[in-house]
Amino acid sequence: MATIMMVIMIGLLLLGFPMMVPLITGAVVGFVMMFDGFGQMGTFVQQMMGGIRPASLIAVPMFILAADIMTRGQSADRLINMVMAFIGHIKGGLAISTATSCTLFGAVSGSTQATVVAVGSPLRPKMLKAGYSDPFTLALIINSSDIAFLIPPSIGMIIYGVISETSIAELFIAGVGPGLLILFMFSVYCLIYAYRNNVPTEERSSWRERALSVRDASWPLMFPVIIVGGIYGGIFSPTEAAAVCVLYAFLLEFVIFRSLKMMDVYRIAKSTGLITAVVFILVAVGNGFSWIISFAQIPQTILEAVGVNEAGPVGVLIAICVAFFVACMFVDPIVVILVLTPIFAPAIESTGLDPVLVGVLITLQVAIGSATPPFGCDIFTAIAIFKRPYLEVIRGTPPFIFMLVAAAGLIIAFPDIALFLRDVAFAE
Repeated sequence: MATIMMVIMIGLLLLGFPMMVPLITGAVVGFVMMFDGFGQMGTFVQQMMGGIRPASLIAVPMFILAADIMTRGQSADRLINMVMAFIGHIKGGLAISTATSCTLFGAVSGSTQATVVAVGSPLRPKMLKAGYSDPFTLALIINSSDIAFLIPPSIGMIIYGVISETSIAELFIAGVGPGLLILFMFSVYCLIYAYRNNVPTEERSSWRERALSVRDASWPLMFPVIIVGGIYGGIFSPTEAAAVCVLYAFLLEFVIFRSLKMMDVYRIAKSTGLITAVVFILVAVGNGFSWIISFAQIPQTILEAVGVNEAGPVGVLIAICVAFFVACMFVDPIVVILVLTPIFAPAIESTGLDPVLVGVLITLQVAIGSATPPFGCDIFTAIAIFKRPYLEVIRGTPPFIFMLVAAAGLIIAFPDIALFLRDVAFAE
């Protein structure tokens, strides 16, 4: 049955159908084979509806809406200007500023694609003018934007938390350490690249200009304070934090900055609605698919066939990293989380792995795969935004992929990179 389901899904994907069609078709075929017909299809529909029932999922459209408001407003520009004022003058400072701005905006929006648009659009022309090559610039923007998967709020972590019943608050705080580690690795590479290619430095900003940039960016910088401080201060839950973010983004861009007008609300709401609809359809279908494969004990069969159950904790983590990394090279990250997480659940439970550590590694692999050829989703976002050919966009990615894989290896070897802040924040 598993073979037939996979053949159908791969065939429909190759024919160009949207991901939800192969997923639901494979699940329905598996259901019909398992229950000898469509007589109990209502059970399958109930499982699909159950997938979008958890209240935690309300945070997803909220964070998407907040990111959309900020992308169209001034928040990204103010964050970029502040970072440039402090480190733009050092060797490789413009590239480091780009990576840092992507990290900061990721902490504000939680969306990789919003970060590509908001940070990449203004900084790419500046980097090209400063002497950076376009392949390096594009690769830096794409891969730095993927830090948004790790820095809270993270939509990928919310989906994983709902599927695996893991604390989203713990996942959020555990993503900070790995996100900062990757930013440090990217910054060192930017410094080396600038020296090797003799890239000129930017003019040093005065302390008055720096003070003004901090003042201008102080409002957007309150987003991570609200999210992290509110959640871990016990003021509100991650879902409530998302609602507060929407309200704060609206007040910021419509009232304080006055960068948007009420006529923009319709376009923003329409964009958010379309993205949310796609996400929730995938979540519903993915939950039905997961129920089918779990009921048929396909995960246990697969794991036993490849010997993962006997591999031990480190072996299971490596297998998870490889599976999610490869899958996200071809398939939408949300779908990969929905499909593969239940498959590895028995091995995670039997080896006693911390689900928060697993969630961080899965989120990291999703981030890597999203920027990795051939079909990483952020690659096609960059192609659409920057109007550059596919080969040019992917040419500079190998060093960044290497660094991201190295970061995953470090987290497996030293789990405290992810778990230290979690243990401090939730110490009893």
